[in-house]
Amino acid sequence: MLLCCSSGTRAQDDAQAPLLHAMFQDHAVLQRDRPIPVWGTAGAGDTVTVTLARQTVTTRAAADGRWRVALRPLAAGGSHTLTVMAGQATQVVRDVQMGDVWLCSGQSNMELPIWRALDASSEIASASYPRIRLFTVPQAAAVTPQASFAGATAWKPASPDTVRDFSAACLYFARELQKTVDVPMGLIQAAWGGSRIEAWTGAAALRAGGGRDEVLDVLETYADDASAGIAQWGRHWETWWTTRKDAVPGDLPWQPDASGDGWHEAPASLGAWERWGVPALADYNGMVWYRTQVTLTATQAAVAATLELGAADETDMTWVNGVAVGSRYGAGEARRYPLPAGVLKAGVNTVVVNVLDTYRDGGLAGPLDAQALRFDDGTRAVLDAPWRYRVAPAAEAPPGAPWQAATGLSTLYNGMIAPLGDYGLRGMLWYQGESNTGEAAAYAALLRMLRDDWRRQFGARMPLLVVQLAGYGMPPTAPVDSGWAQLRDAQRQVVAEDTQSGLVVAIDIGDAYDIHPPNKQELARRLARAARHVVYGERALAPSGPTARTASRSAEGVSIAFDGVTGALVTTGANGPIGFELCDAGTKRCEYADAVLDGAHVVLRGPHADAATHVRYCWADGPVCTLRDTAGLPAGPFELPLTAAEVSR
Repeated sequence: MLLCCSSGTRAQDDAQAPLLHAMFQDHAVLQRDRPIPVWGTAGAGDTVTVTLARQTVTTRAAADGRWRVALRPLAAGGSHTLTVMAGQATQVVRDVQMGDVWLCSGQSNMELPIWRALDASSEIASASYPRIRLFTVPQAAAVTPQASFAGATAWKPASPDTVRDFSAACLYFARELQKTVDVPMGLIQAAWGGSRIEAWTGAAALRAGGGRDEVLDVLETYADDASAGIAQWGRHWETWWTTRKDAVPGDLPWQPDASGDGWHEAPASLGAWERWGVPALADYNGMVWYRTQVTLTATQAAVAATLELGAADETDMTWVNGVAVGSRYGAGEARRYPLPAGVLKAGVNTVVVNVLDTYRDGGLAGPLDAQALRFDDGTRAVLDAPWRYRVAPAAEAPPGAPWQAATGLSTLYNGMIAPLGDYGLRGMLWYQGESNTGEAAAYAALLRMLRDDWRRQFGARMPLLVVQLAGYGMPPTAPVDSGWAQLRDAQRQVVAEDTQSGLVVAIDIGDAYDIHPPNKQELARRLARAARHVVYGERALAPSGPTARTASRSAEGVSIAFDGVTGALVTTGANGPIGFELCDAGTKRCEYADAVLDGAHVVLRGPHADAATHVRYCWADGPVCTLRDTAGLPAGPFELPLTAAEVSR
C-alpha cells in the first residue's frame, strides 16, 4: 500500500495527490460537539474509508473523484489521528484537536499582523499557545468559486515562530476567550487589506440583492472569455463617463482623436502626481487621465502584443486606440494587458490610461521604460513619447471592474471563502468597512447579504461578531456629516436585528492618525466578551457596553434610554457626556447638545430641542465621545429618531 504524506502536501517520491482537502492537515482543529464533515478527492469510483477516534465511515468517490463523509460529533480534546484510505493510497493526519473554530475575515484591520500591533516584540516572544492553531488562507481572487486554495496551507500551533504574521485581532481573541472557554481554538484567517464587502459575498447572493445584474453579467462573460468581458466592461465604463452628473457632451478622452484641450505634459519620470510640483495635485485624491502615442511598423502591428504599464495607484482603466484592454485595482502592482487581435496598426497608436486614487500617493509609477508594448517575438517598444495628463475631478467615483481582486464582486469569496467548503465553525468574526465608507447608505443591505450568504455555507444560525469601525481622523469643531459614522450606524442596525450577531464597539480605541489602530489586545477582549454573550449564552454579561434603545421627549428635554449598562452610566474627562447632537431633518442641521446623566438615561438640552427630529452620538470620522459604564465599556455611536415619551422609567 502506498503511503501519502501526512501533512496533506504532495508526496516526495511519487505523484500521488493528497486524498483530503487542504483543510485537513496535521495540527488541525475540528469543530467539537457537531457532526464533522470530511471531504477530498480520490480515483473515480474508489472506495474511501475514513477513520477518526474509533469511528470508521466508508463511501465511494464520484465520477469526478470527489468524496465526502460526515462523522459523529466528538467532545473537546485530542490528540486524534485522522486516516483516509482509497485504492492503493493512504493519508494520515496527526495531532487533530477537537475544539472551537473561528473564521476571522475582513480588510486590513483584521489582516494586521502581530508584528505591527501594540507591544509586538513582547507578544511574539511570549506567544506559546499550543492549543491555539493558526490557518492562513492564501490571498487569491477568482471569478468563479474555487474548490481548493491558490497556494500551500498548513495548520500551525501558535508559537513565537508562527504568530508574527498572523492576525493580531484573531489570535488575541482566542487567547482571551480561552480564559473562560477552556478548549482548543482553531483560527482561520481570510483577510485582504483594502477589500470591499462585495468582494467577500457570493455572486448568487449579490444578484438576489438586486441592482447589479449588468455588472454580474460582465463578470460571467469575463469568466468564459476575458477579452470579451473586458470589451463589455469598457462599454459599461464609457457609458458611466458620458452620463455621470458632471459629464460634458462629446468628451471622450479615450478616443485617439479626443480634443487636446486641458492636457498638460507630465514629468518624464511619471511617478506620484503629488510630487510633480503642481499645486492642484499636491494633495489630490481622484481621477487623472494619461495619454501617449507610439509609432509602429506594419510588422510590429501584426505581431501579438501585451501592453505593459508600471504600477498604477490605485485603479486603472486602459484603452489602446480607443479599445478597452484592461482594468485592475492594486496600488503596487504592474499591469500586463494582452491586446486583442487587430487593435494595433501601422503608424501612430494611442494609449490612454485613467487612474483613480483615493488615498495618499496616486498615479502611474515610473521609470519611463516600464511602459511598453511587448511583442510575442520578444521585442519591446517603449512608450517614450511624452506622456500628457488631464485632471478629471468627478462628482462621483467611477465603477470598478467586477473581476478586480479586493474591490470586485464575489472575487474574494470565490478565491478564499468558497474553498473552505462547509468546514465546521463555531462562529465568524468580521472587521471591515473602511473601504465602503463612501457608500455607507448601502452597507446595511450588503452586510445582511454577506451574513446570510456565509450562513448558507457554514450553518443557518452561525454566530457573527462584527467590529464597528474605530475612530479615525481629527475631532470636528462642529457637527458634520460623516460616511464613517453612517457606516457604523449601519453595522449597529444589522447586528441589533439578529440575536445570533454581536457588535464590538471600537470608537474609543482608534487612532486619529492611523487607520490601523495598534491596540488589538483591547479589541480582542471586547470580541471575546461579545462571543461569551452571543455564542456561549452568558446573557447576563452585556455584550458591548451601553446601547441606546430609544430617544423621546420629556419634561426635562430629550431623554435617551440605554440598555446593556453594567453598573451605571459614567463619563470621562468632563462633567457631562460629550458628543451628543440634536438634529432637525427639515433644516438638515444638527447642533451639539448639553447632556446630563439620569440613571440609565441621558437627558439632552438645547435651544432648538423642541424642533429636533432625531439625535446623534459620536457622529464623526474621529469623534470625541465620553459616555461609558462602570465596566469601562463605551457607548457606541448611533442615530435615533425621536419618539413619543416613554410611559415609565
